Amino acid sequence: MQNHRFLSLLAFSLLLFLASCSGTGSSAGESLPPGGTIENKGSDTIVNLALAWAESYQTIHPEVRLAVTGGGSGTGIASLINGTVDIANASRQIKEEERQDALDNGTEPVEFVIARDAIAVIVNPENPVDQLTLQQISDIYSGKLTNWQEVGGEDRPIVKLSRETNSGTHVYFLEEVVRLGEKENHTLFSRDTLLLPSSEGIGAEIRQNPNAIGYDGLGYVTDDMKVIAIARSPGEPYILPSAETVNSGQYPVARDLYMYTNGIPEGMVADYLEWILSPEAQVIVTELGFVPILR
Repeated sequence: MQNHRFLSLLAFSLLLFLASCSGTGSSAGESLPPGGTIENKGSDTIVNLALAWAESYQTIHPEVRLAVTGGGSGTGIASLINGTVDIANASRQIKEEERQDALDNGTEPVEFVIARDAIAVIVNPENPVDQLTLQQISDIYSGKLTNWQEVGGEDRPIVKLSRETNSGTHVYFLEEVVRLGEKENHTLFSRDTLLLPSSEGIGAEIRQNPNAIGYDGLGYVTDDMKVIAIARSPGEPYILPSAETVNSGQYPVARDLYMYTNGIPEGMVADYLEWILSPEAQVIVTELGFVPILR
């Protein structure tokens, strides 16, 4: 079912790309004429969800074209600041300096929480390690722990995988896991961490490298990866990511997912965002492995 959905989204993304070639972005704070195009860009974590939403919405409103592309949260927010998109997708909150840049450029970012996500820490199924504390994960990614034997595994080097720095997932993982959510903590990823440009790239490397560890949004985790159970600290329970453990607050590495517009949206953009927050659209969130915002 997931493979069928993925292939469908790939085909649909091509159609969206062709449609976007004939459209241009407009301010989300302005009403769009009937039959216009909504430009939607940003987070690679959100892109498959955004494509699925666009596909479903256009069956209801064929007069509306949705041009959806990824590129990372930073790219989406930069495009919003520059006025070249109607909606920016982000897997992190907009930074204060980005908000100020937007205001200086005459753009007023308005935030919408559109879903939730768990960040899963993943390894190759051959790896015998099943659980780690947040401190151990931080020590692995900062280079303090370099061999799987140090965390109960085999005598093998740890190969660290991360998203690239423009990724909102990278920023979130750095701040909340590597730095343990501590504002005064300035720990960095170890220099030998491999930075990969996509969630699919991390998954591919995990599948073929028994020494690798990576992290990804729960919606990108497949059955041929092992998900690590995480404890906040030694002595606390080890929790696997799921919609239930995210909503209950048990899983320690979970976040909101966002869309940003320029000012309070109007016209087609407002109608589309209202639909995204509806029960009908939030069902798609669950289907793709994310956590709906509706209870």
